[in-house]
Amino acid sequence: MPIRRSTPADNDAILAIINEAAVAYRGVIPADRWHEPYMPASELASEIAAGVRFWVLEEDGDVRGVMGIQDKGDVALVRHAYVSSKAQRGGVGTKLLKHIEALESKPILIGTWAAATWAIDFYRRNGYTLIEGKDKDRLLKTYWSIPERQIETSVVLADRKGLALTRHQRS
Repeated sequence: MPIRRSTPADNDAILAIINEAAVAYRGVIPADRWHEPYMPASELASEIAAGVRFWVLEEDGDVRGVMGIQDKGDVALVRHAYVSSKAQRGGVGTKLLKHIEALESKPILIGTWAAATWAIDFYRRNGYTLIEGKDKDRLLKTYWSIPERQIETSVVLADRKGLALTRHQRS
């Protein structure tokens, strides 16, 4: 299952995977944060313009998973990590995450919905630590451009380097 940097030709597949997988959020995240499609094409274009580099994992010529990484100066953010329903629980997400980790020397932070327990569990199984309280709020306000309501309903996870950064910023 090769992993490669996405090209504009992958955008339709990326949107299809994101919007299919994000259906799991419907009825789980706050209703005022849900919209359809979950990610319209204009938002994907904005994310790419903002520096999110997407990586895709292919199997049998089809994109099965997507994960973005965004350089934010002293950290990197994992953005928009989704696996097609056909490929879930098959190691696609872990392979993409390990690929991105191998590319990145900076601390890695991941934001997700607090109610997306399956996503939080996935990142914790892969060595990430949940950041809570004021540290979580500070990180979301520093590195993400999201509304206050999303800050209230989100969590941050950090790799070891990100966890050390969080502790350092606190002192």
